[in-house]
Amino acid sequence: MQTAFTDIFIKRPVLSIVVSMVIVIAGLQAISTLTVRQYPRNENAKVIISTIYVGADAELVRGFITTPLEQAVATADGIDYISSESKLGISTITVRLELNYDSTKALAEIGSKVDQVRGDLPPESEVPIITVESADSARASAYLSFASNILQANEITDYLVRVIQPRLTAIPGVQEAEILGGRTFAMRIWLDPARMAALGIHPAQVREALASNNYLSAIGQTKGHLVSVNLTADTDLNSVEEFEQLAILNEGDTIIRIRDIAKVELGGETYESEVRFSGSKAVFMGMYVLPNANTVDVIKAVREELEVIKKELPKGIEANIGYDSTVYIEEAISEVTSTLVETLVIVMFVIFMFMGRIRTVLVPIIAIPISLIGAIFLMQLLGFTINLLTLLAIVLSVGIVVDDAIIVVENIERHLEAGMGGMDAALTGVRELIGPVIATTLTLVAVYLPIGFQGGLTGSLFREFALTLSGAVIVSTIVALTLSPMLSSVVLKSGEHKGLAKMINHGFSKLRIRYGKILRVALSTRPVIYACWILLTLMCVPMFLLSPKELAPEEDQGVIFGIVDAPANLALEETSRYTESVNGAFFSFPETSYTFQLTYPNFGFSGMILSTWSERERTAQEIKPLVQQEFAKISGISVFPATPAALPGGSDFPLEFVIASTAEPEEILKYVNLIKTKAIESGRFAFPPIIDTKIDQPQSEFIIDRDMVSSLGLDQRDVGADLGALVGGGFVNRFNIAGRSYKVIPQIERIGRLNPDQLQDIYVKGPEGTLIQLSTVATIEDSVQPRSLNRFQQFNAVKLSGVFMGPLDQGLKLLEEA
Repeated sequence: MQTAFTDIFIKRPVLSIVVSMVIVIAGLQAISTLTVRQYPRNENAKVIISTIYVGADAELVRGFITTPLEQAVATADGIDYISSESKLGISTITVRLELNYDSTKALAEIGSKVDQVRGDLPPESEVPIITVESADSARASAYLSFASNILQANEITDYLVRVIQPRLTAIPGVQEAEILGGRTFAMRIWLDPARMAALGIHPAQVREALASNNYLSAIGQTKGHLVSVNLTADTDLNSVEEFEQLAILNEGDTIIRIRDIAKVELGGETYESEVRFSGSKAVFMGMYVLPNANTVDVIKAVREELEVIKKELPKGIEANIGYDSTVYIEEAISEVTSTLVETLVIVMFVIFMFMGRIRTVLVPIIAIPISLIGAIFLMQLLGFTINLLTLLAIVLSVGIVVDDAIIVVENIERHLEAGMGGMDAALTGVRELIGPVIATTLTLVAVYLPIGFQGGLTGSLFREFALTLSGAVIVSTIVALTLSPMLSSVVLKSGEHKGLAKMINHGFSKLRIRYGKILRVALSTRPVIYACWILLTLMCVPMFLLSPKELAPEEDQGVIFGIVDAPANLALEETSRYTESVNGAFFSFPETSYTFQLTYPNFGFSGMILSTWSERERTAQEIKPLVQQEFAKISGISVFPATPAALPGGSDFPLEFVIASTAEPEEILKYVNLIKTKAIESGRFAFPPIIDTKIDQPQSEFIIDRDMVSSLGLDQRDVGADLGALVGGGFVNRFNIAGRSYKVIPQIERIGRLNPDQLQDIYVKGPEGTLIQLSTVATIEDSVQPRSLNRFQQFNAVKLSGVFMGPLDQGLKLLEEA
């Protein structure tokens, strides 16, 4: 018979062993270097543009911040869609990029577009902050909790910024250590409107005095012939006492200082958020991992560093891990690895049961690990990661990669039984199968490979799965044509089958006889066979169309979130009181290990971290409806349970439905409420769907009497500026503490702005420094406005979100037909 390329591997066993060893060594080094992630890495990013406009209402923010920025960035390349939210004091524009579009390139172009319209934005607004958020970084990989019964939140925050944050960000692979619920130091000038009026001081004077007398000097240095001296000037203020002493007005012997009209304290920039860990007030730090880093290893290093930090913390500060996503990743990978081991054992057992002899089984058993390890090396060459989908591909490939080796061994054994020697049987047997083995491999690759060429998120996620599975098949072919024939020539022996092998061969002989009879019947009734084939083929169409469709089912990731929606006019303290009830609901379940709460005025985000999977019998999906029942008992607020998205880039709610139109939000909301009603009537939603637009925000508008303003010699700018200076809370400039700068913020003390009517008693600047009471030129008109104004693709929009109990395609169809 004509020679084949496989002959050299049989005649030269060392060459065959070297080829396999190279595959194994390459694969083993790949295992130690590959990144471990939950899912394959993909460029599914969004660019977020946040612009603060202190004191501005939602309508003002939408008209003068959001709209011009949207119009500018919409012309950038690589944009999938744009959504935005405008609410009191802040505009947030989210630019979702096309899948796998270069986020760095998009960031540069969008930044340039924003700069072009920066001059068109109100001068009082702050510079837009542009950030990129990938699908993996929507939430941090871990959250650390720092709590104290002794220190205030701003003191904890400052310690974290100065000491802890630099240490954690220095860990290789850490992208950012973001502080949540912290209170950055600020010099708060709590103004007393009554004292200001009594002493004849108007708001603009306070801001002018702070701006003029808290000045950072950059003088330079002297330049002598022999020496030079660095120069500085003490023109800035750095302590509470120095700010209290600052003179606002100096007339003759009378000096009016800040302390005469205000209380000065080293407070916080804002008092609009609160964080709790298992019910105790805390400050969180979110740990974000670089996209190309090994998430499991990085967070492991963070945990180790945290243990060192705990020993060095000041007395009274307690540190804990509030949430760690890698616990689920490690558990999931451990489960897949266990499945892989179980699959290997089952496959080996099945091979032995059907072959009957240890010598025959030995060859394919050796081929399995070599093929799998070789596939891991191909993963490294292609830039893949060790994740749930690539591990799934390896598990599935176990039963496939062994096929080629079994075919080769069986054929060689057949020639041995015919009386050939070991070498001749191996040479002849593998020569006969080169074509069929390669053809089989190409067929399998042709089946699996197209999965990786799908578009959208599905293709991006399953590309690594498809190529890993195809790579394992290709490596198994190489092993089957090089190592397996060589081993067969050495290991297999001719001779009569005995014991189990004899019994198995006898059974296969009977099976062949029965199969022959069935085949003869089938060949004699070909029309019937064709009819059955056509019928089965046609049935695939309705089965596909009627089958439920979703990209991925919900997973038990060991955490259940609680999204709190409180009345629009609820203050932080009252919302916090309600979230204590949410915390109690969480702890009513024995599966709860600990909880966390992030609370804001009229909104909150909570979570219960469940005990490990081995310590509980119920899954998160089984517990979630029971949590909803507990939430329903809390009156005064609405709380909705949710679990993390099954795939990266998803939201907390699996079903989101957006209605966009040129109509005003009030008109769109009427239509969306009808859809919501039909959704509730269907009984297919876990709880009533959530509408993101709510028209329940109380708003008081100061109606300025323009004729009165003109007759008194006032102008609208002074009235608006004075109101903003007293109530808005905007900062004037910065001061320094130990090498770090902090804001200086004048504002009426809270007791002086409890309700709109109080503000009518304040005084604004009149002509020639006179003071005029606001009630003289303005009246109050109350109304109800949307909490936020949302847009989608530059159209006004309202979004409906919920948990559909069934396949998502059915839920989407239900909403579309409503």
